[in-house]
Amino acid sequence: MRGPAWRALVLLVLALALADAAAGRFVVEKNSIQVTSPDELKGKYECAIGNFGVPQYGGTLHGWVEYPKSNRKGCQSFDQFDISFKPKKAGGRPNFVLVDRGECYFTEKAWNAQNAGAAAVLVVDDKLEPLITMDNPEEGKEHLENITIPSVLITKRLGDQLKKSAEAGDMLSVLLDWRESLPHPDERVEYEFWTNSNDECGPKCDMQMDFVKNFRGTAQILEKEGYTQFTPHYITWYCPEAFVSSKQCKSQCINHGRYCAPDPEQDFSQGYDGKDVVTQNLHQICVFKVANETGKPWLWWDYVHDFALRCPMKDKKYTHDCASDVIKSLGLDIEKVNKCVGDPDANEENEILKAEQDAQIGHGKRGDVTILPTLVINNRQYRGTLDKVAVLKAICSGFEETTEPAICLSEDIQTNECLDSNGGCWLDTANNVTACKDTFRGRVCECPIVKGVKFVGDGYTHCEASGIGRCEISNGGCWQETKDGKTISACSNEESEGCKCPAGFRGDGVKSCEDIDECKEKSFCQCKGCSCKNTWGSYECSCGDDNMLYMREHDTCISKQGTTATVGWSFLWVIFFGLVFAGVGAYAVYKYRLRSYMDSEIRAIMAQYMPLDNQEGANQQHHVAHADDI
Repeated sequence: MRGPAWRALVLLVLALALADAAAGRFVVEKNSIQVTSPDELKGKYECAIGNFGVPQYGGTLHGWVEYPKSNRKGCQSFDQFDISFKPKKAGGRPNFVLVDRGECYFTEKAWNAQNAGAAAVLVVDDKLEPLITMDNPEEGKEHLENITIPSVLITKRLGDQLKKSAEAGDMLSVLLDWRESLPHPDERVEYEFWTNSNDECGPKCDMQMDFVKNFRGTAQILEKEGYTQFTPHYITWYCPEAFVSSKQCKSQCINHGRYCAPDPEQDFSQGYDGKDVVTQNLHQICVFKVANETGKPWLWWDYVHDFALRCPMKDKKYTHDCASDVIKSLGLDIEKVNKCVGDPDANEENEILKAEQDAQIGHGKRGDVTILPTLVINNRQYRGTLDKVAVLKAICSGFEETTEPAICLSEDIQTNECLDSNGGCWLDTANNVTACKDTFRGRVCECPIVKGVKFVGDGYTHCEASGIGRCEISNGGCWQETKDGKTISACSNEESEGCKCPAGFRGDGVKSCEDIDECKEKSFCQCKGCSCKNTWGSYECSCGDDNMLYMREHDTCISKQGTTATVGWSFLWVIFFGLVFAGVGAYAVYKYRLRSYMDSEIRAIMAQYMPLDNQEGANQQHHVAHADDI
């Protein structure tokens, strides 16, 4: 493979790389770095997210910055210089290490910083240029999967200022902020995974399959519950026209050089060819397409996982027949999948793969997809290790705040800020009701809904139950007191809000309601001979004579006997006069109706024997009208 064939392959790859470089558009994904001290450097700056490690998507990280006196490029172990970045005290603010660019891979700098106890590494660019993305190397990947701290590249200008301040002995404090690194517009996250079915491309392919294996269950839960919309993609290249008839293009491409993939073993003389990879990629796309049409797009994860286990290249099972067996085992229609795949030998466009090539081109704020694997979340390329927890954090940061699923609020993913001083939000300790709502990005202070009752207020210092049923919860925030088995409340369910002391009390209704002494204030029970006694919330008034009855409405005393007799005779007289008036009225109506009936009968009899005046006039009018018609 080191002869002409190898040189032809290198030439082909170079031609494709140049074509991609000419038309490609790479987007540097960024987060912010906020210097909080010293005062002369305070402000917010941009930095570029490294394409390795674990960026804290949706979160922040506050720490002290140290610029080491030795090993300033971080290319050697800091242990050799007896340097440690671990906090001096347990629970102390973490330390970030500031290192210079150059001499070794970015990943090596991050690995050495992590081993020395640093919580993050800030790499200072050595050129006055726009920010670039620190990528992982093609070689020396032994540390790549083990880097768990975030890494960022800062500009030379900011780096020089930080280094100067550090050398002057200033305390450098910065806040790394990834909260806005990914868009979070609504309650659903759209993400794409650009991958490959090749399982013989070394550590990169192993990393892809480990991710599919570990993330499969999480991805399927999110998809089934409608929280995410996932789409798999596959990168293909085309063979330049000048090489279409070459042995290399014929072995690495399908559809007459239109869709190509590198040789899995980078050896044309043995094993599988690139065209086998392209064909299997096409199968996987079609499996997703058919599964999606049946309402089960999550079956793609099962297919890719099962195919990798059942049909590996090393066992010579990377075949169409093995793929068909896996498809059938998942209950998918194999005929629909085969129809979607089409004829790989046809000299024509394949609609599915053509769409994949078009999708590789960046749009909006997303750059071109040129490397594998690539994860795109809400149209932004994910940076960092392809790790289950790291990717889940990134996806969770794509939800609009308070709409994220429960899995995003687990202890493994984020810290519940409501557990620390209730997040600074309103809290009713007596009823364990709080306005603090934990979110992936932090917390929000939002008056809650408890047992169907909505609380209203600013969420920070005040929340008050509102609407029907509000008095059932914390008595609507109103005053309430019980005495001698009697409970009085300033809350009324008839009012949607507010507190008002009931009759017999005065006060603000919230903190207190005081009993009104009606006797002392002489507002009631002022009748002659009346005796007043104040009670809680009311009063008792009695007459001096036991034969007298107190009338509260009129504040007077009347004789019990006289009242009874008067009321009895009055009631009888009302009934009597009512019956008399009813009888007279009925007789009058009867006489009127009888007279009307007699009049109509007499007129009808007389009309049979002599014409009436109004009938004669009517007949004359009839004749005139008839004459006019003639």
